[in-house]
Amino acid sequence: MEKGWRNKDPEEREERRRKKEARKFLKEQEGRQQEAPAGASVRNREFAVVAYLFLAVFLGMIAYFAYFQVEKSEAFINSPYNARQDAFAGRVRRGDIVTAQGEVIATTKTAEDGTESRSYPYGRLFAHAVGFHTNGKAGVESISNFQLLRSHAFFLEKIINELRDKKNIGDTVVTTLDLRVQKAAYDALGGNQGAVIAMQPSTGKILAMVSKPDFDPNTIAQEWESITAEGGSSSVLVNRVTQGLYPPGSTFKIFTLLEYMKQNRSYKQYHYQCSGSITKDGNAVHCFGNAVHGQEDLKAAFAHSCNTSFSDIGLSLDLNQFAKSNEKLLFNTSLPCEFPYKQSSFVLKQGDSAWDMMQTSIGQGKTLVTPYHMALVMSAIANGGILMEPYIVSHVENYDGAQITANEPKEYGQLLTPKKSKTLSQYLRAVVTDGTATALNVPGYTAAGKTGSAEFTSARDSHAWFVGYASKEGVPDLVVSVIVEGAGTGGTYAVPVAKAVFDAYFES
Repeated sequence: MEKGWRNKDPEEREERRRKKEARKFLKEQEGRQQEAPAGASVRNREFAVVAYLFLAVFLGMIAYFAYFQVEKSEAFINSPYNARQDAFAGRVRRGDIVTAQGEVIATTKTAEDGTESRSYPYGRLFAHAVGFHTNGKAGVESISNFQLLRSHAFFLEKIINELRDKKNIGDTVVTTLDLRVQKAAYDALGGNQGAVIAMQPSTGKILAMVSKPDFDPNTIAQEWESITAEGGSSSVLVNRVTQGLYPPGSTFKIFTLLEYMKQNRSYKQYHYQCSGSITKDGNAVHCFGNAVHGQEDLKAAFAHSCNTSFSDIGLSLDLNQFAKSNEKLLFNTSLPCEFPYKQSSFVLKQGDSAWDMMQTSIGQGKTLVTPYHMALVMSAIANGGILMEPYIVSHVENYDGAQITANEPKEYGQLLTPKKSKTLSQYLRAVVTDGTATALNVPGYTAAGKTGSAEFTSARDSHAWFVGYASKEGVPDLVVSVIVEGAGTGGTYAVPVAKAVFDAYFES
């Protein structure tokens, strides 16, 4: 057989040898797979983990990109530092800004040569609320810059305009501002420096925002150098509603009263004999005008704005608890605000002197607040303890009136309990019926609030304060916060401003 095999054709022998080697190779491979299956499995799992990790990163990037486009892109584009907005201005004529009732308060005019200019038909009336669009931006012009530079006109119209190299008309920003309420606040403040804000506590809508001294947005470009001159004393660009920090005066007794109620369940039994002054550690605090109020319960002391009584209350408080309560009431913290603003400050702490305790409890000392902050707190009191997030832009529509986007009322947070807000409302009402704001005890609406006279010089010059709200059946309540700088008492100078605003709102 062997001899016969060797005598076979060499090609056939080579073919048989290749087949034999192939079978041997396959057997060796099968053996290797059986010898080390665990190692191969581990390597496969490692490759799978890496592959899935890269897939997860990729999907995460896609998800973030989608989120950015839907939720965040407008905020970045609307930034005043984003140069991309200049590109929009080259293709879109800046849209109008109007009041809640439709009066145009900012518009773009185009001259025959194509030159555009921003026009403000009501001049100074809406200066700080609407702002300006030159040498930067302020007010609604800044807040809604992106919306004003977008156009949601009919798409065929937009295409035709682009083919003709003609600008499309930008969208219209409809504010919550009420012309009658704004004008009433502006006129009532008169030639005084100060601030007024009016808002609906149930919705958060800002109906009026006035700050004086003011400026004419129509001529601000020409006056810019004089207004912003280095070393100049001009503060006309400061929006005192949100950026003016003042001692709160007796309006702070709202916070002292609330804290005393928290720390003393028997507050209804409070009685105090006012002799016109109180002395502690050699320092005396006097009631305004050296008035002697005699025997008072807590409500009467609040209504009469008795300094000696509230100094006595301040000395009894746990100051650490007082500080925590005031932080919840938005001191030393950020505020829900679309405009540039300053934080109110409360710095009293356990261990401070009796003088600091007495001064702070009546709204003097180192405490500083903005009219805007006081309006927020009063809004929460008027709304059962819940603060609605303030807003000044109602909605955006195209130039034909079709709505594009809209803001809806939403809760910001609960600043105090419904029970405490109801009790505070009763005390605030007593200020109007039996205290320092009786000028607001009029037919047509029911008002409540607190006056204040905040001393700010050694000569006892004082800012005049009023913060409060008014209601009428079938009409949303209105909160008003007023400060008249250096005028005198709140009852004499701030209350008439608030009354003018309430009258305009409830008679309209």
